[in-house]
Amino acid sequence: MDETLDSRKSTILRKVVTEHIETGLPVGSAHLVRDDEIEVSAATVRSDMAVLEQEGFLTHPHTSAGRIPTEKGYRYFVDHLGNRAALDPASEEQVASFFRRAHGELERMLRDTSQLLSQLTDYAAVVVGPPHEALTIRAALLTRLAPTTALLVVVCANGVVEKRTIEIDEKVTDDEVDDASAILRERLTGQNLGHFPPIAMIDRPNVNRVLEACAAVLDAIPAPGGEEVYVGGASHMADQFEQTETVRRVLDILEQSFVVVSLIGDLLAAGRSVAIGTESGLESLAECSIVVAPYSVDDDQAGTIGVLGPTRMNYPQALATVAVVSRHLSRQLSSS
Repeated sequence: MDETLDSRKSTILRKVVTEHIETGLPVGSAHLVRDDEIEVSAATVRSDMAVLEQEGFLTHPHTSAGRIPTEKGYRYFVDHLGNRAALDPASEEQVASFFRRAHGELERMLRDTSQLLSQLTDYAAVVVGPPHEALTIRAALLTRLAPTTALLVVVCANGVVEKRTIEIDEKVTDDEVDDASAILRERLTGQNLGHFPPIAMIDRPNVNRVLEACAAVLDAIPAPGGEEVYVGGASHMADQFEQTETVRRVLDILEQSFVVVSLIGDLLAAGRSVAIGTESGLESLAECSIVVAPYSVDDDQAGTIGVLGPTRMNYPQALATVAVVSRHLSRQLSSS
């Protein structure tokens, strides 16, 4: 936003936004003058609030003496937060504790991360999984589970883990299974998931049979599709909006994965982390705001996370929460 308010009007606007976020009620001059940061008379505050309303930062609902922020007011507030967006120590520890315990497949981790975001903010949370068009294989491992069963594990650079069981002859020795594992690791590392080259056989019948079984299982892995979207805390929408129709429209959007992915992608492409009201470009989300951040694997962007709530969102908390969770998720995936 190009407009810049003088220090006093900026402070008054910040106080109105903060108070309205906390209470949901219009804010009047009589309340503001009791704040230690406001060192002018009630008449001066009323005059400044009137100017802020004329300039589109505040609006005057019904016959109330107080005012509430407009989209423009929220945007100015968000763009001038400075260092106010910090997560409280208890929530910081909750995030750290979550990721200390978070292990296993990527799908479960991302789904659980969406639930964590929702718990921390009381908004609906969205986690967009990594794009699947080029999942580079970081490692491949074959290990024996039972006399006639082995487990094939393929780990991709962005955290995706594919696990498949392989039927093998009980006459195959453990050393032969290990040799087959080494060949798979050599041939598959650096390849793309879903685009495996033929696995060349060697002059060892038992190892070849294991490799053939692995090749058959690998060929059966479905071709990668688009990004997966994990939504947590959609039920919070009912608590954030009074109108049932508004809740229904928002839930409809959350069910359309391609719309969510497109919305978040457009937001990040525009260099923004927050879309307020009509800034999303979707009429169904005109009463909502979304806060997003990318997460990465080994410094390469892998996906995005975000929260969706009303325009009367607690932006400092939402921004801080999304940033901290993104940082921990990136670290977790990069070290896996």
